[in-house]
Amino acid sequence: MNKHIFVKRIKKLCSAVLCICMLLTLFGCGGPEVPVSGGMRLAGSVNVDSEVSYTDDSPIQDAEGVFTSDRGLCTIVKYPSYYDVTLDYTKGSPAEVGEEYAMTIMQAVPDYEETLEPYLFENIRSAFSGRDINMKALETRILTLEASIPDEYREEIKGFAMAISCGEEGYLENGKLSYIEALTMQLIPDALRPTACSALSVSGDITSSGERITMRNLEWSLGSSYQMTGIHSVTHMNREDGSITSIAMLGLLDMITAINSDGVMIGILDVGSVNAMPFVYEGKKCYTFEIRYALDHFETAKDAAEFLNAESGDFTWCNNLIVTDRKDAFCCENATREVQEAGRAVSVIRTSESELMEGLEWDTPEALCVVNSFTTKGNQDGFTGEPANINRFVKYNRWVNDITLFTVAEMKGIMAHEVVDQYEVVNVHNSGTVHTVIVDYATGNIHVAFTIGGYADDVPEYILVGNYM
Repeated sequence: MNKHIFVKRIKKLCSAVLCICMLLTLFGCGGPEVPVSGGMRLAGSVNVDSEVSYTDDSPIQDAEGVFTSDRGLCTIVKYPSYYDVTLDYTKGSPAEVGEEYAMTIMQAVPDYEETLEPYLFENIRSAFSGRDINMKALETRILTLEASIPDEYREEIKGFAMAISCGEEGYLENGKLSYIEALTMQLIPDALRPTACSALSVSGDITSSGERITMRNLEWSLGSSYQMTGIHSVTHMNREDGSITSIAMLGLLDMITAINSDGVMIGILDVGSVNAMPFVYEGKKCYTFEIRYALDHFETAKDAAEFLNAESGDFTWCNNLIVTDRKDAFCCENATREVQEAGRAVSVIRTSESELMEGLEWDTPEALCVVNSFTTKGNQDGFTGEPANINRFVKYNRWVNDITLFTVAEMKGIMAHEVVDQYEVVNVHNSGTVHTVIVDYATGNIHVAFTIGGYADDVPEYILVGNYM
């Protein structure tokens, strides 16, 4: 018998005991006791109670409409669950692409401004936690951060903002996007925040194909009326020397979940500072656009991770980045300069071989799991007293341990264990899920489950949205 498979089978026999011991250890100092899920559920439990059957394939949706800009720099295809956007940088300048993108959105989604502007103001109010909002100070923050964005991307978002605002100025909640509001929507993760996510990447050593599979689950505010679930997008940014496929929301030009044509995939995960520190934006960079730069300029996950980790002191927030390609998987544990100087965290690149902080256990060295905390030994601890992080990490550990060889179907099933619309326990696939993306490096296929409406489906439905190659 294959040694690896034998070891995995032995681990399966112990997995329940290990999970119980881990929870007792990690919550032994006054933390809440939160049950973990798994297997079939009894009536009234929080686990999916039916057999879940996935295949490695995902259906392709039928197009409902096509919208193309005057010069062909932007094409938007409307599908039932999302908008497929193609931006062609070989035929026009970044500013022209941004302008035509905005104009094409207005063709495809006439009520786009009425949908997006309320969501933007919800994020602004949330960022200021009920305090009075000095809109002039917010504008200064946005313009300062915008000035740090690499020239080609800055010109693009300015072209977008100019076209979609049609002369509107200032922050005014009136159902229209002004120039400054359109800029602000591009900088939510950098200037307003937050995201709460998880990710898992398994190497070819434990996949049936012998190639890596990476999954990321994005959790973010869906909006009070779930308006973000109506403008999911898959954007193909095509250049002469390569392309980026970005999974986000219509009109966003920064990177939330994205993969380039070399197979470098990057997803953002919020971390923050355990002891809240003042927000600093002067002299800082927008990490979501630094990610875009990395995807445009690096062909390997290693080079992209090293670049982004080296830049981390200049970011506005601490964050984790899942960075993978066919060969490697990394987590950039990115600490801001202020947090580093205060001795609260360090910037480090974590691999599946990195030593974990005391109290954490991970049983499968061929898999890398990321949640909303640094995890490397000696780094800032976002697990103690944080059931959302420790519960998800423990659950991922058990679920991965229960699978001998991963397929795309098995990876899909990771997100089909738990009932979404419940608050009895902390779950992995939860009410904040926006999308789940799976990249299969054996085929290059990108599978996505988009949340439609108020909650993700307990058993998410994946669709094939393209191929990164």
